[in-house]
Formats: sequence, structure tokens, C-alpha cells
Amino acid sequence: MVSTHYPAHVRERQKTTEAALAAEGFEALVISSGKPFTYYSDDQDAPFKSTPHFAHWVPLAGPDHLLVVAVAKKPKLVRVAPEDYWYEQAPLGDPFWRNEYDFVEVGEAAKAWKSFSVTPRTAYVGEHVEAAKAAGFAAAAINPPKLLARLDWERAYKSAYEIACLGQATERAAKGHHAARKAFENGASELEIHHLYLEAVGCVERELPYESIVALDEKGATLHYQSKRPVKNGRTLLIDVGAPHLGYGSDITRTWTTTKADETFRELQCGVDALQQRLCALAKPGIPYLDLHVAAHREIADLLKTLGLTKLGGMEAVERGVTRPFFPHGVGHFLGIQVHDVGGRQTEPVGGTKAPPTQYPYLRTTRKVEERQVFTIEPGVYFVPMLLREPRSGPDRELFDWKTIDRLTPFGGVRIEDNVAVTKNGVQNLTRPHI
Repeated sequence: MVSTHYPAHVRERQKTTEAALAAEGFEALVISSGKPFTYYSDDQDAPFKSTPHFAHWVPLAGPDHLLVVAVAKKPKLVRVAPEDYWYEQAPLGDPFWRNEYDFVEVGEAAKAWKSFSVTPRTAYVGEHVEAAKAAGFAAAAINPPKLLARLDWERAYKSAYEIACLGQATERAAKGHHAARKAFENGASELEIHHLYLEAVGCVERELPYESIVALDEKGATLHYQSKRPVKNGRTLLIDVGAPHLGYGSDITRTWTTTKADETFRELQCGVDALQQRLCALAKPGIPYLDLHVAAHREIADLLKTLGLTKLGGMEAVERGVTRPFFPHGVGHFLGIQVHDVGGRQTEPVGGTKAPPTQYPYLRTTRKVEERQVFTIEPGVYFVPMLLREPRSGPDRELFDWKTIDRLTPFGGVRIEDNVAVTKNGVQNLTRPHI
């Protein structure tokens, strides 16, 4: 069970946070859960999301809560629970995480800020900058960049509790993906598939880790397609959507076809699925994540040649840029509290970034693969008219079978995405056991 791993997770957070504080000259840290964001010139709030640094410790939803972490002391958690008849005030009950904290409950945010002492060596992380100044925090102690970098660095290494949460989020999302596939095969529209996914997962739209992508036919070539058309009876479906669990979110993509899809496109879907599993098998501690990305391009080059879309395969095709119009994004990203979790390009605990090669500008992860990382592996092949325009008229245009490419363009594209946790010898695929 997830809860059995939680005490060790808090101990690990205490240890790594104490080390980060000591390295930056602090002795205590206050983290706020965040504050509501109101749209400009409006009275409507955006869906609330906790500050990631707060959510890394405790799955307590809602704004204005404070977490106080001090060296060699039990962490203090201050819950703000105002009396309010406008919104539901659900009782806290007895959650599994409560006993790990010196727990205090107050009725308003102002009282939360008076529940702890501020010294010159107390740091603050969060959005309540003015409240922190008023409470006595020094300007240099409010969101100090090097301390934030150290906290972000540690988030790349998931505890057993976090991996269990991501596993539960993946299993939950799988129920929605099964429902979505069935609905697609029965001729449902994008909007209907989206709603049936939510029903199967058991959540409302604002609880999803990110807005769902439900794309029929040619819309599968729009990487972050957000519309939900009422058109029915699609021949292909690309669905990219996850599910939440205790603040963590899964990120899963599948592409499905019907017998009405072009036979070559159906072979493409099977080919991308197979090469995605080979990429998962390549991932292991010590390999640069960039190597996985390059391997994805090499595999895609061979697949395109096998299917007759191009006349050149292997690394020669990759080096000549043949695959880039078909696979324009990175092969994956860190996963955790945030769907595109932090630290993927970070070079060391105190900060710094390593940019991806110029030919792969959208690669989100440039670090080496290490044990306890969790990331996605999501190769894709798409038929994007805008991206195919240049090679169609370029010096290597004879390397492409444009007749076949044009025939497949109405079917959009293929993306297959799994969530994997790195172990000592390879990866644990969190997705495949369920889909």
C-alpha cells in the first residue's frame, strides 16, 4: 500500500532538506501550499494546484497551508481551514500522513503565519512573498535560487512512496484508456471519448494532471491538440491523458486504429509500439538520456524505410535529418508531482542547465539515467504538413515516397507513451501491466 511507504518518504525529505539548508546557510524552511490564481479582470479562479515543493512532502490539498521544516525537529504542518458557506468544507478525518507532523489547524491564513518563529536563517519558498516579508523573512531568504535548485534536484530521485503513487495513477488511467478504446471502436466522437474516459477514471476534468488530448484521424498530427469535436466514426485515435493520485500524475499515450485505416498506417502503429518497447529495454542506469532519444530516431528511420515511406534508414538517415519532420519532439521527460517534472536539464544540485543538441531542441531531459528516476518514453511518427513542407522541396526530396506520405497524412500520427521507473538493472514499466 502507498501509505506504508509514507513515513520513510518523510524521513527522506527531512534528510535531504536538512542537507540543502545546511549547504545554503539556513536552519529552517517554511513552504506554503500556494494561493488561488484569479483571472485578470475577472472574479473566477483557475483550478488550484499546490506548490510542488509543498506537495513533495504532503498530499494536503488547498491554499494557504504552511509547512515548517527545521533541523533535527519534527516537521510542523499548519492547515488553514476557514469557515465558509460558499464552498464545501470537507472534514480532514484521519489521513495516513497526519501523524508524521506536528499538526496544527487554524481558521484563517493570518494565524498560520503567526504559528512559527522567523530567524535570519529561516528561508521561505512559495507565492506569498508579501506575507513572508511582513512575517520578517529577509529578502535573500525568500525563494533563494540555490536552495530551490537543491530541492528540485532531489525531486528527480523518487522514493518508494512516490513510485507507488505514480503506479496507482497509472493503473487508474489505464481504466480510462480501456474505456476510451472501446468507445472509439464503437464510433464515439472525441467529446464522447473524453467524457467516457473521465467516468472510467472517476474524476472531473480539473483533477486531471493535464488537459486531455483526444484526437481522431488528422488531428493526431497536432501534438498538443485540445479541441473535442463531435465528429464520429474516426479511423484512428491518438489519446494522451493521465490520472491523479495523491498529487502525482501519470502520462500515457496510445494510438488505436480500425480496419478502415490504411493498412500501411496500421503497420506503422504496430511498428511504433514495438520500437517503443525496445527503447524501454535500453533504459538503464548510466546511459545518457540523449542516447535513448537518438536510438528512437534510429529506430524510426528503419521503420520508415521498411514501410516504404523513405529510402534511407539507420544513423545515415538520422544524420541527414530524414526523421526529424516525422518525430519533432523529445522522446520523454521526468514525471512526478508535475507532468513535466523539474530537473531534466539540471547539471548539478546548485543549478545550471545542459541544453539539448541544436538538432533536438525539444528534448526535455539531458541528464544521465539514474536509479529511482521516473520518466516517460514516448516516440512518435506524425504526418504534419507544415513540417513536411521543407523536405518536400529540399535537396533530399528524392529520399521520401511522397505518394505514400500523402496517402497516410489524413490518419494523423502515432504516439506510444509509457511511464517507467529506473531500477538497478533497467526499468520497471508502470504502464504495460495495465494496458
